[in-house]
Amino acid sequence: MLSVKMLATAFAIATLLSQPVNAGDVTFVTEEYAPFSYTDSDTIKGIAVEQVHRIAASVGLSYRIEIMPWARAIALAERQPDHCVFTTGHNRARDKTFRWVEPLLKDQMVIVKRKGDKLAATTLEAAHHQRVGAQRGDFAVGVLKEHGFTDIDLAADIAITLGKLKSGRIDLMPTSVKIYESMLKDGEPIEKAMLLDGQTYGIACHKAMPAKTIVAMQNALDELISSGQQDAIFTAYGLPPNTRTASR
Repeated sequence: MLSVKMLATAFAIATLLSQPVNAGDVTFVTEEYAPFSYTDSDTIKGIAVEQVHRIAASVGLSYRIEIMPWARAIALAERQPDHCVFTTGHNRARDKTFRWVEPLLKDQMVIVKRKGDKLAATTLEAAHHQRVGAQRGDFAVGVLKEHGFTDIDLAADIAITLGKLKSGRIDLMPTSVKIYESMLKDGEPIEKAMLLDGQTYGIACHKAMPAKTIVAMQNALDELISSGQQDAIFTAYGLPPNTRTASR
């Protein structure tokens, strides 16, 4: 038999979920990271951006999206109420720092090298002796550190890191398989050096974001996935359907 306390808790949860979302203006921040988020003729677009637009519209949020260097974006979401950052890798270190809406995608990470570079490492042990670059504050930096990398060449965004790789200033750079596939499609002279573990990426919101807003956004994303709309967005941007996410 349910206790009075249990009944009260169940009623409180039901009431919370039934209330409309009337959050104040929410600022979603992201970085230049095509094809997931990028600027095209003063318009911010991309696979993740499209999902955020649809989630916010479904929930009825008043919102805006801003693009900036990743380190600043994730710091704002951590420090400023009513801020969320995407597309954010969800790891142990970040887990309790934010409230999460996910997955915008599930992907495997890859370390890439210059095309034809016979000296580039193909194992993590060998990679420790070469120059590895990433973006300041990026999820990949944490992954590298977890694998024992300490001397990481940091840049403001992925375009700078890629430029360093192509010019020979660094030997290796980590990114997601999806980004790697997009770079190959764009003709970038890179190739796979080695694969790393799979990761989940989502929207990371300030801890003060109302619980009912997070629940409503998660429900909207779940519907986006189950209805096939998320896969359709990937296809529209020239990437294969995101089967790892769809199987959630």
